[in-house]
Amino acid sequence: MIIVRNESAAAIVPWLLLALATGCATQSTTSGGETTAEVAGEEHVAAPPVTEIPPNDSATAMSRTSPPMIAELTQRNSSGSSKNYLLDVLFDFDQHTLRLDSQAAVETNAKRLKEDGAKTVLLEGRADEVGTEEYNMVLGERRALGVKQYLETLGISVTIDTTSYGKERPLCFEHSLDCWQKNRSVHFVVKE
Repeated sequence: MIIVRNESAAAIVPWLLLALATGCATQSTTSGGETTAEVAGEEHVAAPPVTEIPPNDSATAMSRTSPPMIAELTQRNSSGSSKNYLLDVLFDFDQHTLRLDSQAAVETNAKRLKEDGAKTVLLEGRADEVGTEEYNMVLGERRALGVKQYLETLGISVTIDTTSYGKERPLCFEHSLDCWQKNRSVHFVVKE
């Protein structure tokens, strides 16, 4: 039995219980001396902790909003036949699990793809501009694969391809929290 005598200790108890419930992680070292962690068979990319950057960080803002960059990315993002009636599947910051509203978006898209008679769809996983390129590529891929798995459980009979653009091909170019949310997504592109 745990007896808590002050408020600061009371705040620690839930975290201790969570740590005990989730199990232990093992660490391994790569040939380059980098440390990776494995939890339940998953390998995680070694990267510094990710925190949200305030929207007024002008150095990051310029990297995404210069007119040549916007023109180039807009042209590349328009490849394929992106149907306006398909919804983007949104994710929480630093997460690849489907939220309830995201599951509803996938279900709606599955129904519309069946009605449209689509043969092939490309799922483009993306991330916001926070974090390393490598980390966001892995995160975008996990998001796309999660949507693919959910589509398959819904019994959709189209060929589903996945790709990850990480933070390199944003759908939204503004430097704001709303824009970052749009980029933490999986975008559907119908290939005909």
